[in-house]
Amino acid sequence: MHDIRAIRETPDAFDAAMARRGIEPVSASLLKRDEARRALITKAENALAERNAASKQVGKAKASGDEAEFERLRALVGEKKDEIAQLEAEAAEADGALRDALMILPNLPLDDVPDGKDEHDNAEASRWGEPPTLDFTPKEHWELGEAMGCMDFETAAKLSGSRFMLLSGALARLHRALAHFMLDTHVDQNGLVEHWTPVLVRDEAMTGTGQLPKFAEDSYRTTNGWWLIPTAEVTLTNMVAGETIDGATLPRRYMAHTQCFRSEAGSAGKDTRGMLRQHQFEKVEMVTISHPDTSGDELERMRRCAEGILEALGLAYRTMTLCTGDMGFGARKTYDLEVWLPGQDAYREISSCSVCGDFQARRMNARFKPEGGGKPEFVHTLNGSGLAVGRCLIAVMENGQRADGSISIPEVLRPYMGGAAVIGSDGTVQR
Repeated sequence: MHDIRAIRETPDAFDAAMARRGIEPVSASLLKRDEARRALITKAENALAERNAASKQVGKAKASGDEAEFERLRALVGEKKDEIAQLEAEAAEADGALRDALMILPNLPLDDVPDGKDEHDNAEASRWGEPPTLDFTPKEHWELGEAMGCMDFETAAKLSGSRFMLLSGALARLHRALAHFMLDTHVDQNGLVEHWTPVLVRDEAMTGTGQLPKFAEDSYRTTNGWWLIPTAEVTLTNMVAGETIDGATLPRRYMAHTQCFRSEAGSAGKDTRGMLRQHQFEKVEMVTISHPDTSGDELERMRRCAEGILEALGLAYRTMTLCTGDMGFGARKTYDLEVWLPGQDAYREISSCSVCGDFQARRMNARFKPEGGGKPEFVHTLNGSGLAVGRCLIAVMENGQRADGSISIPEVLRPYMGGAAVIGSDGTVQR
């Protein structure tokens, strides 16, 4: 959420930044709401002062025997009480309207974010590895998995409908191995603190990280009001909601492996085959709670944590800096990691790492106490996939495939697979 005081100070700069995200000038309407709200607050404060002054005179009038003045003052106190209540109610309503208007506006992009309308305007930041050269026509992951008998979309559809999948045997173990490898790497090598979090959260948590109110249709809500998390960004970031933490404890680098749930609203017709776009999936999520002065460095660090997983798996990828038109709602800058998929003959997203500045912290009211003393400040928040487990499974399958339909297992995963080096075309593990 944006700071209305900052908008007051530099409305033109705010509108210019919003224009980069395709938003029409909005500062004038926001400041009009703000002016009306502050006017009501001032009126309420003045009425309170008048009531307090009259209250002090009531006793004096009574003591002096001036009954008429006593009754006048007592009536005035009552009138002011009603007036104050009315003004405070109107001010609260105006404050809520202003907050609602601010809550649906996206974050402001950093200056070095490229301008653009969509993914075609993203800029390549770096590239690692070479796509494998295959002397046969590569298959897509779902062709490999179904032929093995380890990937079953038909049964999943019978159980739950479209955009679900059922893994079994060696692929289920490989999926689990990937998650465990990511967790161990982030804990042992990257210094992230592992958490196990709920997957059901309240409205406040979804609002804090920006899923609500604007993107409610993208998530699932239970009949008793809980939301199924779209990512552990929600739970990990909201751990500091409403808190004023010690600045000496920053940065706080968190990580969790969870089930994630997304309605995939608006994705009809996209990636309908296979498990690239599912309603239920697993992800290892990274979140950093940072000092404002170091959040830029933390973004680069988080990016390297994600890139390191792909490099350890030997998967070719490219890192893209998202343009203003392709960034997520809460981001100030985002790197997308795109892994090479031979079956699609294309790079596809497998991780997004974003810095949000104080955008989420304002929504959550998450602050820190500076080490040298002084007024509490809002923390900065960052989030990133480290990685999406299902998409990583797809990449390992497609890049490791052989002409006979078997799959070579990356060396770093073999200890998690009981030493197996290959998954045979029949779904059996082979040492």
